[in-house]
Amino acid sequence: MHRRIIAPGALAAASVLLAIPASAASYSPGAPGIGDPYYPAYGNGGYDVSHYDLRLKYQPATDELEGTATILARTTQDLSRFDLDFLLDVSEVRVNGAAASFASSGEHELAITPKRPLPKGTAVTVVVRYRGVPSAKQAYGFTSWHRTPDGGIGANEPEAAWWWFPSNDHPLDKATYDVSVLVPDGVQALSNGVLRSTRSRLGWTRWNWRQDKPQTTYLATLAVGRFDITRSTSEGGIPVINAYSRDLGENDGAARASVERTGEIVDWLSTYFGPYPFATAGGYVPDTTTGYALETQTRVYYSPRQFSNGSNTSVVVHELAHQWWGDSVSVKGWKDIWINEGFARYAQWLWSEHEGEGTAQQLADYVYASHPAGDPFWTVLPGDPGPDHQFDIAVYDRGALAIQALRNEIGDKAFFALLKDWTRRYRYGNASVADFRRLAEKVSGKPLAALFDTWLFQPVRPGAPAAHAASVAVRAAGAPVPPRSWKKIAATNGVHGHSG
Repeated sequence: MHRRIIAPGALAAASVLLAIPASAASYSPGAPGIGDPYYPAYGNGGYDVSHYDLRLKYQPATDELEGTATILARTTQDLSRFDLDFLLDVSEVRVNGAAASFASSGEHELAITPKRPLPKGTAVTVVVRYRGVPSAKQAYGFTSWHRTPDGGIGANEPEAAWWWFPSNDHPLDKATYDVSVLVPDGVQALSNGVLRSTRSRLGWTRWNWRQDKPQTTYLATLAVGRFDITRSTSEGGIPVINAYSRDLGENDGAARASVERTGEIVDWLSTYFGPYPFATAGGYVPDTTTGYALETQTRVYYSPRQFSNGSNTSVVVHELAHQWWGDSVSVKGWKDIWINEGFARYAQWLWSEHEGEGTAQQLADYVYASHPAGDPFWTVLPGDPGPDHQFDIAVYDRGALAIQALRNEIGDKAFFALLKDWTRRYRYGNASVADFRRLAEKVSGKPLAALFDTWLFQPVRPGAPAAHAASVAVRAAGAPVPPRSWKKIAATNGVHGHSG
């Protein structure tokens, strides 16, 4: 569990009061965390970001990154000081054009004091100039920056932004992005959204990317290296941009055979979840040694190890399902992670049905039978797993079991209507497990509190009566037989392992 060391409150408060004119004594610092109990120091209080403009230069040979971040925000309180989440070395900060004082604080905070206090409701433009070597930085004992033989990658969950841009790093503060990256000729720079342009001059090429739909900070990605980039359009009209490191070796064919089906899978998922929420789709496979994949918005990050045993469209389904469940509709707090991972896993079960390799019910039966009473699997609560178990396998598999139980309880017509209603109602916003339960009750006309409590919030295996009522069969004695799709589904079990 990550912990933040906080300076004594009385001393900090006294310092702030001395820095503020008497006429502005009502102004106070923004909180150094947004208020998420899982990660108290993540995100910040006092303002809301609407847009990030990131103008970067990266040298792959030395992993040196320099940049200017222009952040557009609005204050949510009378603000004397505010924090950004950031690790690299800052040379200058300006707030609404005026030079501001700044200092590093704690493990990953950049504390900024504007020249003049900012009234509540003020539009704020923050400019941060910085540079550094991302791979040389750690916080809480880990890094989310992946050094590769030909460059570097920013991708991790629940934090990745600190290593390459200053931000308000929590899903509650979503924003649009312009990311412009200057790299040596012959090197590619990838990010989220639409590639607006590239231009070359004096041995350097600038890549300009735009994400015009709200995006949370951990879903922003930067990838620099030597990539083979492919472009296509899905049958449903969604442009697809994929990229593959030129050094994938024996994993290259399997990676392409999987990720090149992105357009087909996006169209297929749209039949369950409603229209694809973004202007483009795709993924990239860099030359990294991590074992996980990540649903970075519109441009999914895949580790080559995902394809070490051959092609695996199931992991592509999982990450693309997140474009609806987690990306377009994001969690209100990290305790709501079931909304992301349970439904991404369940999408794999639906794909298994589509491929004729086992129905969702057969997969539910198998998962239930594979974990007898007393298995620690049942002690993890998908509806509020705690920070130490946020990405536990139970959040995925028990989470998907809960979804199958809900499907059986309310029937297919209401269930599939609910999925589309959810992604439409909360599109580009944030929502919680409680919000989902309320909508499920509204759509189905049934009270569902007991079902949600049984499958998401009780630290025990649901008993035979509860299982029977949810149509999750208790298998006869003996080892359960996995459906044909299970091996590929299980290969995604570590998709969010920490890189540190």
